[in-house]
Amino acid sequence: MNKCTGRERWKNLWRETKALALTIIILTAVRSAIADWNDVPTGSMNPTIVQGDRVFVNKLAYDLKVPFTTWHLAQWSNPKRGDIVVFFSPVDGTRLVKRVIGLPGDKIELANDRLLINGRPSQYDSLPADIGRDVPPDHDSPRVYAQEKAGGMPSHAVTLLPQRLALRTFGPTNVAPGQYFVMGDNRDNSNDSRFWGTVDRNRIVGRASMVVISLDRQHYFEPRWHRFFTELL
Repeated sequence: MNKCTGRERWKNLWRETKALALTIIILTAVRSAIADWNDVPTGSMNPTIVQGDRVFVNKLAYDLKVPFTTWHLAQWSNPKRGDIVVFFSPVDGTRLVKRVIGLPGDKIELANDRLLINGRPSQYDSLPADIGRDVPPDHDSPRVYAQEKAGGMPSHAVTLLPQRLALRTFGPTNVAPGQYFVMGDNRDNSNDSRFWGTVDRNRIVGRASMVVISLDRQHYFEPRWHRFFTELL
């Protein structure tokens, strides 16, 4: 009698929670294969992305994957030079956010913080200091901000830290087929392809296209309203 009662209880529980369970499964699959957001805890992409930003990740930008895996069902595009991508680190598998600098077949070089792509040096224009008004203060000041124009990619802001010990000269290195060379916009404080090599195409999750929300962690998670739903360039 007790056994039947227990079975009936489980049936009733399943009937009551079935819709919720299916909803959770569907939403989780959507986040895995279609769209997600990514918290950014470090300053390696300053000033484009700052600590406390949550960025929208378009997982359909390049391909369709089997949910919860990196297996490709279909592919219609590849990352372009200048795209901000989310990928699994070749070192420890954590999710990182960086900018694509080198495509398969490119030659990448850095000479005293000046980027060269296929032998062509980038151009830099100065930017006002208030471009980094949302960057938290730290021991890396002073910061220098510049507008980088390189390799046909959209111009974007980069951060330079003159007083920090950093890898300012690198390469040249050739990007192998199926690989991508990525760097942080915070050039003197970014752990990227200069240190652990290129990223395999299969490890790229999707493209980060906008800041969804932004919370200032140094001021009790105060919302930075002006950063909400801003496009990433």
